[in-house]
Amino acid sequence: MTWVQLLGLVALTAGPLHARADPRRPFPQHVEYAADSLRPNHRSLARIDDDVRAAYWRWKSHYLTPAGVEADGHPRYRVLTNARGETVSEGQGYGMLILVLMAGEDEDAQIVFDGLWEFFNDHRSNRDPRLMDWHIPADESPEVDDDSAFDGDCDIAFALLLAEQQWGTDGRINYREEADEILAGIVASTLGPDSDLPMLGDWVDPEGATYNQYTPRSSDFILDHYRAFALASGDARWETAIDAAQAVITTLQEEFSPTTGLLPDFIVPISASLPAPRPAPPNFLEGPLDGAYSYNAGRVPWRLGLDALLYKDATSRSAALKMASWIRTSTGDDPLQIKPGYELDGTPVPPSSFFTSFFAAPFGVAAMLDPSAQLWLNDLYDAVRNREEGYYEDSVTLLSLLAMSHNYWAPGPEAPESLRLGGERFEVRATFTTLAGDSGNGRSVVLTTDTGYFWFFDPANVEIVVKVLDGCAVNGRFWVFVGGLTNVEVHLTVTDTTTGHMEAYTNPLSTPFQPIQDTATGFSC
Repeated sequence: MTWVQLLGLVALTAGPLHARADPRRPFPQHVEYAADSLRPNHRSLARIDDDVRAAYWRWKSHYLTPAGVEADGHPRYRVLTNARGETVSEGQGYGMLILVLMAGEDEDAQIVFDGLWEFFNDHRSNRDPRLMDWHIPADESPEVDDDSAFDGDCDIAFALLLAEQQWGTDGRINYREEADEILAGIVASTLGPDSDLPMLGDWVDPEGATYNQYTPRSSDFILDHYRAFALASGDARWETAIDAAQAVITTLQEEFSPTTGLLPDFIVPISASLPAPRPAPPNFLEGPLDGAYSYNAGRVPWRLGLDALLYKDATSRSAALKMASWIRTSTGDDPLQIKPGYELDGTPVPPSSFFTSFFAAPFGVAAMLDPSAQLWLNDLYDAVRNREEGYYEDSVTLLSLLAMSHNYWAPGPEAPESLRLGGERFEVRATFTTLAGDSGNGRSVVLTTDTGYFWFFDPANVEIVVKVLDGCAVNGRFWVFVGGLTNVEVHLTVTDTTTGHMEAYTNPLSTPFQPIQDTATGFSC
């Protein structure tokens, strides 16, 4: 047995040291996204979920590895970015996102997630120790630039908020406290104090000559995360960061890519005295394509698409749809013609003779916003679902597949699944099934002590209104009244928690909900 196998065995051994909590939102989730959004419909939900499962297990076997054991016996894990055994904070963030979303499919998800956090915890930035060192060599030795990168910290914080809702905060790691610490570091060290834009990392001087608070990376406009952070922290800086990022996106699309909607990898101000955005010049930070739509900006349709799908934001939807519409036209609706990078006017950048899922999969997320793009989305999905390329491509593709399969969700206060009415004596629950076969539990909102409602797909969309009244003075019974604004299949139960008596009511699929006026129930006073 090799040392790697031994470490893996130790890490995956259940016991008091490696306790697992039952996931509260196990894969698959089949989240209902914004109205009129699509999912691939040429394969059943079960087959699509199996596609994601297969992609996950491939990804885990290729890029996730044990990284030793802490002094207290807890295992560490790292995501490998290349054959040299290196890790970057971006990859650690991707790994934590993937593990928390796949909990339930992988019974070891929490153990591995916690091991990824342990590795993060051991490799903090030497500038702001609340953040992660962006690059860790195979031997984990210190480097000169042990500082942070914005997107890695952003994904790690978001994943910790998801973990709080997936497993709670009663275990060894208080996920919420850890997320709060990272968020405080991000705001203090990597949000521009005047621009409110994401800086490249905590190494950037906001007033620097070359890299400063007006030189963001477009793929750091991770607006769905910003919204989750605003809700979790109550910090208004995240709302202003959303506004600032969307203003830059709008300006770039209107002035530099009116036909394509594409964004550049890096953005710079027009001048020191005029911070209006423009594409970065060649070799600004990483190479000659820094001002093109290349291997950073290729993530933008996925990131903005998720903001529109999860939070129904109209500005992000418009920006993502511009890119989604152009790519369909430029490829003649053939996903295999998507090129590995473009100038902002849509000219492919060399070399353009190969296909990669990295550029295709994010366009699949954006395509979900276009009601006319069903066949295109189906073809895009087929083009990427079985691809195996490398750490970066496969990680972004898997996260895009989780979105396309409606299994990517956001943290936030969840409405309870039951109503407690009649002085909390009566518990009311509702489940639903759609014509497409999607099903779930209704989420409840209390209006008065006697009345409440359920929503199924969108918190703003009322589906079932329920009232339980005290009719004891009339006929010695509690009365149940239900009205519906839906034609999906509904199963409603009302339980008297005092006596244990339950009544069940059903509305058939594809039938307008019929009002219920039950004044002769078995709910005796």
